[in-house]
Amino acid sequence: MPNPLTTLYVGIDVSKDSNVVCCLSFEGKKLFSGSFKNNNDESQNLQSKIVEIQKNNSFDSIQIVLESTGVYSFHIGLFLSSSELLNAVGTTVFVVNPKMTKNYSKSYIDMTKSDPSDSFMLADFARCGRTKMLKPFRGKQRLALQRLTRYRKHLIDLLCQEKMYVLNNIFIKFSEFNNKSHDFRTFSDSFSTSAIEILTNYFSPETIASTPVEKLATSLRKYSKNKIGDPLAIASKLQSAARASYRLDKIMYEPINACIASSFCLIRTYEKQIKDVEEQIGLLIKGLDNQNEYNSLISIPGIGPVYASAILSEIGSISDFNSDDALANFAGLTWKKTQSGNFDASDTPMQKKGNSYLRYYLIEATQNIISNIPSYKEYFDKKKSEVTTHAYPRARVLTARKVLRLIYSLVSQNKLYQPK
Repeated sequence: MPNPLTTLYVGIDVSKDSNVVCCLSFEGKKLFSGSFKNNNDESQNLQSKIVEIQKNNSFDSIQIVLESTGVYSFHIGLFLSSSELLNAVGTTVFVVNPKMTKNYSKSYIDMTKSDPSDSFMLADFARCGRTKMLKPFRGKQRLALQRLTRYRKHLIDLLCQEKMYVLNNIFIKFSEFNNKSHDFRTFSDSFSTSAIEILTNYFSPETIASTPVEKLATSLRKYSKNKIGDPLAIASKLQSAARASYRLDKIMYEPINACIASSFCLIRTYEKQIKDVEEQIGLLIKGLDNQNEYNSLISIPGIGPVYASAILSEIGSISDFNSDDALANFAGLTWKKTQSGNFDASDTPMQKKGNSYLRYYLIEATQNIISNIPSYKEYFDKKKSEVTTHAYPRARVLTARKVLRLIYSLVSQNKLYQPK
């Protein structure tokens, strides 16, 4: 552990164009304040300046803190953490969540909002020991894997958004299509090949209603490649739904059909891109330094290569966390306790102050684990039955917290999952 008294504390306020720097000693003395352009050449000057201050004041180690500002902090964070010149003098780089530093800055009630004051506050954040529970920014290979897994989530978000959007247009065109409230539900999946072909190849519900049922059944066989069960019965249901649907003016069908066809094209593109990204993740994970942690994760039924890669890329090294509670706090799987006198609220909001990507993949993996491990399914059902408000999401995140405890136990001990 570095000696706080002989450590140089550096705060960097990052923007697209510049990096505003402040250097402090443990006593709070300002040793340097200045600005460097946010590019490679100026970053070389920045690291030289930091090392110069370290040598002139005989510091044993350096702590550098910068806020996570999306892509703007990526290059400077990677540059400083992989700098041989800085690493030679014992440098640790932290890229912190802005929510943490925002709360810390509230203690400076007289300080105005400006770049120099922000860099001072970041340096002071490290000086006061607030980095002890954080993990350093490091690992080029992990960052490469992280870019892929985060991009996969981005694609999935776009896919879900497009699906929700096209469902609205489908309702406008064919209001009773796959209606779950009665017997008109014809397809188990509104985005199946057969459903898509019906929606794009038939101009309107009137067209479907007026098509002979045998011809409609033949089309269903063709679209499903003879895999659909009882096409005549499904064709009959489809016609019943078409007759019960609202009618539009004919001028509306053409633009609505164009929108629906475009959405389906985007959905197919997103699905293909997600598949391609998952293949790239599978290739990159094979070269991960610590295969033991990866093997521990994929031994859990329901956690495949993609989820394991995403979880590891966000965690980094499990040794950075001294308990599963610390890991849960990092992931944001913690809850605010609402209590007053004898009242103890059951509906407590999740804090969501941690790593949103890690939290997302943990919850998604939990969904699979619930389907594969009976004890977790029982726990999920128990938690779901405890309340009436937000029962499903509450049960899922509580089960995710239990899953995280399992992950921490296995990965920290390099063990494989053994079913009870």
